[in-house]
Amino acid sequence: RSLADYFPRLSHQQHIQEPLVVTGQQGRWDIKVNVGGGGLTGQAGAIRLGIARALVAYDPELRRPLRERGLLTRDPREVERKKPGRPGARKRFQFSKR
Repeated sequence: RSLADYFPRLSHQQHIQEPLVVTGQQGRWDIKVNVGGGGLTGQAGAIRLGIARALVAYDPELRRPLRERGLLTRDPREVERKKPGRPGARKRFQFSKR
């Protein structure tokens, strides 16, 4: 599927193409991607990071402009695990004094 078919929101499309725009590589590459899990915004971020890393692997000179825009930084946040004896990671069952 094309980029516009999979990501109908223009903001997602621009987000994905940012590494190519920053480095002036737009239109030079035919990119095919497999992505899964998460939502569309998370997938768009993962694709953007993958494209940025691939560009650096191809040409290390591109590292600086990508780094300055924060395109090589992974978002470290992950889902906190569910704890035993609770309904979720942080939520507790309703407290009753009596």
